[in-house]
Order: sequence, then C-alpha cells, then structure tokens
Amino acid sequence: MEPMDIVGRTKEDASLPKATMTKIIKEMLPPDVRVARDAQDLLIECCVEFINLISSESNEVCNREEKRTIAPEHVLKALEVLGFGEYIEEVYAAYEQHKIETTDTVRGGKWSNGAAMSEEEALAEQQRMFAEARARMNNGGATAPVPAPPKQPETEQP
Repeated sequence: MEPMDIVGRTKEDASLPKATMTKIIKEMLPPDVRVARDAQDLLIECCVEFINLISSESNEVCNREEKRTIAPEHVLKALEVLGFGEYIEEVYAAYEQHKIETTDTVRGGKWSNGAAMSEEEALAEQQRMFAEARARMNNGGATAPVPAPPKQPETEQP
C-alpha cells in the first residue's frame, strides 16, 4: 500500500512540473554549476514536502479560527508557527504583487483590448449572443452565427 498524504491521494500524485522546477533550480545557481538529475529530483521532493507542510499548518490555523477557507493570512501565520518567520515579509510582498497582477487581469476582462466597451455596445453584444443561443435552441444545435447589429454612430450630447 502506498503512503497517503493529507488529501487522500498518493504521494506520487502530488508533484510539481519537472521542467519548471529544473528551470528555477538552474536560475538560482551560477551558470557554471551543474546539478545531477538525482539532486534535482530530491530538491523537487523537498519543495513538495514544504508545500504539504505549509498547507497542513495553514489548514490547522484556519480550523482554529473556525473558518472554512484557507486565506493568505493563514499561510502567513503558518510560516510563523513553523519557524519560517524570516520569509513572511518576502511572501507577503509576492502576495501583494500577485493581487496587483490578477486584479489588472480581472478588470481587463474578456472584452478588453485597449478600449472599454460602452453600455450600448455591451447591450448590443448581449442581445446578439441571446439571439445566437435562441437560434441554436430552435435549430436543434445547428447554428448560423447571428450578425452583430450595425454600430450606431456616436453622438456627443451637451
């Protein structure tokens, strides 16, 4: 029987992408240093174990606070509890950077290509999509795209 981790999957199921990890390892070392394949595999296993350790402790912190979802604050507290307090500042900075990057992505949205969609354009697009869906339903799945309504010239209002 294989050893199980905390989520009930075998240890072999929990892994990190080897190519990505190999690239990170190489970037962290001077260019003239080579790492044996066994050493790379060991480093990757250590990373997986570290993630499992932090995840498990974050879950404990979350449970103590009677929360159901692990939040970034729980991970930061887990780092402190496990003796990795010197990393908290750097992890928090990475988290803040991640929030900035993902907020820009979410705000940009599907329609973002440099220009914002006006309310009228959004409504016209919504109507076109509804008409397309109705046509698919009425034709039993066969669909011919419904053309977008002609764009109305913008008029300035005083």
